[in-house]
Amino acid sequence: MSEVKNFMYLNRRAPYGTIYAWESLEVVLIGAAFDQKVSLMFVDDGVYQLVKGSDTSTSDMKNFMPTYRTLGDYGVRHMYVDQASLAARGLTADDLIQVEWEDWETEEEIDNIVEVVDADSVAKLMSESDVVFSF
Repeated sequence: MSEVKNFMYLNRRAPYGTIYAWESLEVVLIGAAFDQKVSLMFVDDGVYQLVKGSDTSTSDMKNFMPTYRTLGDYGVRHMYVDQASLAARGLTADDLIQVEWEDWETEEEIDNIVEVVDADSVAKLMSESDVVFSF
């Protein structure tokens, strides 16, 4: 029997122009499928991955933003966004998508697992993780 680990996926890059954001999302889904405790942290240009209304119609890239909204269905319960990174880009929590989470066994529900956190919380959450993957 394997031990459940706390996996933190640190997303630092813009959603399009490179494959980092897409690869991060794929690895998150794999970790969640193997019943690991998965959370995501969005810092720097990574905050753009959660901005509402992404439009990729003028590029050759597929819009994978809707996949973030399904993460709650895979057991992902925490998505954190660095407040300073948002502010530096002229964004607020209102600019971000919402992701719902529900535990089908207990019927516990959370309307939005996307949480804006300060720098101290970013450091604390990362230090509490068993494994941190950076993309």
